[in-house]
Amino acid sequence: MQTLRDFQPTQNFFIGIDSDGCVFDSMEIKHKECFAPMFIKHYSLQAVSRYAREVWEFVNLYSKTRGCNRFHAVIRSLDLLRARKEVSARGIDVPTFPALLEWVDRESKLGNATLDAEVANGNEGLVPIKTWSDAVNVSVKDIVHGVPPFPLVRDTLGLAAASADCMVISQTPTDALEREWAENDLRDFVCAIAGQELGTKTQHLELAAKEKYAPEKILMIGDAPGDHNAAKTNGALFFPVNPGDEERSWENLHREGLDRFFNGTFAGEYQQRLLEDFNHRLPENPPW
Repeated sequence: MQTLRDFQPTQNFFIGIDSDGCVFDSMEIKHKECFAPMFIKHYSLQAVSRYAREVWEFVNLYSKTRGCNRFHAVIRSLDLLRARKEVSARGIDVPTFPALLEWVDRESKLGNATLDAEVANGNEGLVPIKTWSDAVNVSVKDIVHGVPPFPLVRDTLGLAAASADCMVISQTPTDALEREWAENDLRDFVCAIAGQELGTKTQHLELAAKEKYAPEKILMIGDAPGDHNAAKTNGALFFPVNPGDEERSWENLHREGLDRFFNGTFAGEYQQRLLEDFNHRLPENPPW
């Protein structure tokens, strides 16, 4: 996190950019082909796999917790699954992990490195969580390749980087972010990549940008409510990339959103209109 504290502006504007589901159309493949199968396998949910998958996808793709940290997602998904009548009707005991609840409550940097350290220091209750998380990482590395950025991302990042310090702000592991941004020749558009190891998105913005730039000159671009919360907490502006309508969102950002940010007309009516549309797209509660 000291890397973010030490970061110094080179321009008057700062833009934080989420990665999965925002720059890359990678949320569906990662969660449906990597996270959900490992969730079912490692938490012994085979007997209710249909409902486990449905719950995982709701939590991570189709609700207001979209884009949350993977360890928060495990807790939320197991809680929702435990409450489903179809699961109780089958007599399935959904596992609980008190050690995970305790760790998540006290740890601000929820990532593989801190998890590994906990297990190495004797926290046996987190061993199943580490086994699952490691399996997810192996699966993502094996399966998720050749996923390009959304149309107009490259052109928009070029315009953004010409006038602003740009930084990746994500809850994806940093090594995966580095690989994906380098694979698609986007690395040169950003001055740094902040993954889950460096804290939450709120912390990323606070350490890298707050009090280093004027609030109206800090913009967060993201596809999840957590991205908006990170921006709002730090008094920054927010541009939503709407789930399911990402191409149109990038067209809007490229056509007028960036210009409005740089000329000071983003805040107010324009941002409010974007937020109203964004907030209606993801529900709080599951349909079942």
